[in-house]
Amino acid sequence: MTARMEKRFAALKAENRPALVTYFMGGDPDYETSLSVMKALPQAGADVIELGMPFSDPMADGPAIQLAGHRALAGGQTLKKTLRIAADFRRTDNDTPVVLMGYYNPIYVYGVDRFLDDALAAGIDGLIVVDLPPEMDDELCVPALEKGISFIRLTTPTTDEKRLPTVLRNTSGFVYYVSMNGITGSALPDPSLVGGAVARIKARTDLPVCVGFGVKTADHARAIAAAADGVVVGTAIVNRIAGSLTEDGRATDRTVEAAASLVRELAAGVRSARPVAAE
Repeated sequence: MTARMEKRFAALKAENRPALVTYFMGGDPDYETSLSVMKALPQAGADVIELGMPFSDPMADGPAIQLAGHRALAGGQTLKKTLRIAADFRRTDNDTPVVLMGYYNPIYVYGVDRFLDDALAAGIDGLIVVDLPPEMDDELCVPALEKGISFIRLTTPTTDEKRLPTVLRNTSGFVYYVSMNGITGSALPDPSLVGGAVARIKARTDLPVCVGFGVKTADHARAIAAAADGVVVGTAIVNRIAGSLTEDGRATDRTVEAAASLVRELAAGVRSARPVAAE
């Protein structure tokens, strides 16, 4: 686990406060706007940032994130430019953990060794690569860990007791629990089931467990945060960005604030989920 990631989750644990993990798509709708969104997220209350790597065939993503990726690619976004967004962000923020999230194909084409070196230089703390199962750990997971970059694995409601140790074996940073079966943004998670699922995972690992897929409002975030170490929100933020754009998909003077205002609402929900730790 990188120092930034470890430090952030340790501080949150000391405060008895779950993390708010926010996702947005790099390059959506253009480089400068997405960089401004990224800079605004921590100020609005995000504790960890997931930076999306646009890809033409995102199999785990719903329509909103697919469209965000298409807007980014149409605007000329590349993996190299996505790494540059992170590097530019690091000029003013050296504390917020940044996780790259996406698919293996662009990384494979870029070259694994080159990608990991460039990611480390850009200040990346972790990777979520949804189409690389544990059986392919030697492709990217193990080399990333050797470089000091966390590899964050997804678990789901169908990850049974036999499979769970395999999934957790090389996981670091935090565990991302996908709270339902399906694609991103497709349904609402059931808070009544989250507590048991988180407890089952935490019985097998000391890592924080963050819950995502389907969280849209402050109330959703508050309910999930009561049982989890963190709440992940992506589609709702991407939708706010999309709703601020012109008809032809260009940024407006409302775009950055549209994302930031939602994150402030979500942060308030997460922070009200538990009593504040005593001084």
